[in-house]
Amino acid sequence: MPQPLYLSLVQGFALGASLIIAIGAQNAFVLRQGLKKQHLFLVASLCTLCDIILIILGIAGLGTLITAIPALTLIATWGGALFLIVYGLRSFRSAFKHETLTTQETEQKNVRKRDTVLAILGFSLLNPHVYLDTVVLIGSIGAHYHAQARIFFALGTMLASLLWFFSLAYGAGKLAPLFRHSRAWQVLDILIGCVMWIIAGTLINSGLHI
Repeated sequence: MPQPLYLSLVQGFALGASLIIAIGAQNAFVLRQGLKKQHLFLVASLCTLCDIILIILGIAGLGTLITAIPALTLIATWGGALFLIVYGLRSFRSAFKHETLTTQETEQKNVRKRDTVLAILGFSLLNPHVYLDTVVLIGSIGAHYHAQARIFFALGTMLASLLWFFSLAYGAGKLAPLFRHSRAWQVLDILIGCVMWIIAGTLINSGLHI
């Protein structure tokens, strides 16, 4: 007897939440944008949209294709590592600028939407770990569900992404009083830089063994 459809939805949500709620380059970027209150709806929406597209591709079977072509994995691995190294360097440089939130309006004007969109697309699409999670893992698990249950499973994972990114982007503002001090920004930027370089290191290590 097939399980109830709502249970497939819950299982998809639980899996999606477990994969996305972790310290990573994409979440670090969303957190920083949330603290500075810059393009919040754009950031949360685009991150969610990227996840939804990748989940759909995974459920449709793209994960099997990716794992069958080593060249694609190699290109994504080294490209993602380079992107994270560069952005991590930017975070370390930013740590010495003594930022605060007192110049928020000026900062919002200086940050173009185009730059924000490009950064989001980079964090969302240039990290091979994203493909392993959303396309390969979710796709392979979703394949075990029958047609209708698979749809609800996918919707559950998408809902987890939607709730997480909007909560992170808009909820980060509650930490704003802390970040009126430049020291807090320095610590955050250094932590973000370390996270990005650690992830880049793991990508380089895996790239050497492909």
